[in-house]
Amino acid sequence: MSEDGGLDRRLLRRTQETFASDVALIASEFLEGFQAVARIDRPAVTIFGSARVSESSPTYEAARETARLFAQAGLAVVTGGGPGVMEAANRGAKDAEGLSVGFNILLPHEQGLNPYCDIALTFKHFYARKVMFVKAAEGFVIFPGGFGTMDELFESLTLIQTGTIGSFPVVLFDRDYWGEMIEWIRAEMLADGLVSSGDLDLLRLTDEPEEAVEWVTTVMGSRSVEGST
Repeated sequence: MSEDGGLDRRLLRRTQETFASDVALIASEFLEGFQAVARIDRPAVTIFGSARVSESSPTYEAARETARLFAQAGLAVVTGGGPGVMEAANRGAKDAEGLSVGFNILLPHEQGLNPYCDIALTFKHFYARKVMFVKAAEGFVIFPGGFGTMDELFESLTLIQTGTIGSFPVVLFDRDYWGEMIEWIRAEMLADGLVSSGDLDLLRLTDEPEEAVEWVTTVMGSRSVEGST
């Protein structure tokens, strides 16, 4: 069995024999993740985006600057710990001498841990890793990405929509990239009554790092005031 998702494949395929040991491995990974999250000593924002974005791209630069501003505002920056947008965000946090966190995943290609993480943990199971993204976060910023980024976005929205994690701010960065998806959600999901207009209020589109940081920190501040009354 390789370490590139072999255990996940085995869990889906088999019906007996090694369940007890497999579950113990998963539980130990959750424990390691919770211990890593406990080391984050300040509010945090989780930044998602593609691993395939090059260092020379505008998206990389925008993610780096956004993370730098979050770090300047006193927030830790949490990513998937890999290359592309993840590296840019971790790097931006380090630019501002902030706390940079990477929750990496073992994959057969693409995903190696970037060198800009103060706290780092590599997971074998996607589901354990995704819990840590949410457990650590006070808000989410989503840069352009592929299937993995979409998975992270819609899982976050589902958790918010169902009240599982409360009303967290969600920023979609790059209006041109995300705009057509939002139009489709309005024209299809909303028109058919499959989501409510309030669900769309969870999302904020922007092309500006400053606006992304302002929106997340404003919502966080409002939530803190509500919680103190």
